[in-house]
Amino acid sequence: MFKLYGFAVSNYYNMVKLALLEKGLPFEEVTFYPTPTPQSLAISPRGKVPVLGVDAGFINETAIILEYLEQTQKGTPLLPSDPFERAQVLAIAKEIELYIELPGRACYGEAFFGSPVPEAIKEKAQAELLLGFAALGRHGKFAPYVAGDSLSIADLYFLYSVPLACAVGQKLFGIDLLAEIPKAKALLERLEQNPHVQKIAADKEAAMPAFLAMIAAKK
Repeated sequence: MFKLYGFAVSNYYNMVKLALLEKGLPFEEVTFYPTPTPQSLAISPRGKVPVLGVDAGFINETAIILEYLEQTQKGTPLLPSDPFERAQVLAIAKEIELYIELPGRACYGEAFFGSPVPEAIKEKAQAELLLGFAALGRHGKFAPYVAGDSLSIADLYFLYSVPLACAVGQKLFGIDLLAEIPKAKALLERLEQNPHVQKIAADKEAAMPAFLAMIAAKK
């Protein structure tokens, strides 16, 4: 059985968790907050989550874990078999990560935890987010899913990156980053009705107090 290392508040952890649930794969969740200890770094070399435990050892980095699951496991496919369509899904997922998730993450401290972020970083993040969402509007199909008519890896990145970035846009910049992409808003509402997504949301809510207590202890 797979072991999924990480914590339920992590958006990247939840991408992999949703993939496992959608594929109907059995797995055990192992609460894991990486620390700079030899034992922790033996599981996660860079001290990041998620990590997937398999018979042969550990697999880190979300994109690699998701591709590993596609290549080795049956169940609902999250990548098309056609090479071109497959490339489109992976490209959109990478665009969301690089141009939406990462710029938004630069401002999480202020948006969600009250830790001020330098104005220069916020200005850069705002500019990058506007460009990132414009690219999403051009590349995403939303028919009804991000890359076409079925759930894919692109939707995992979309679901667990875009709402956080939108919260940053609203809280720090007073802008609706999805204003020009109504189909994206409709997709978020659709995905929120998915029973697996609802389970992940409930698990995240249950884990939040412990996570916030850990953050507070570090300050």
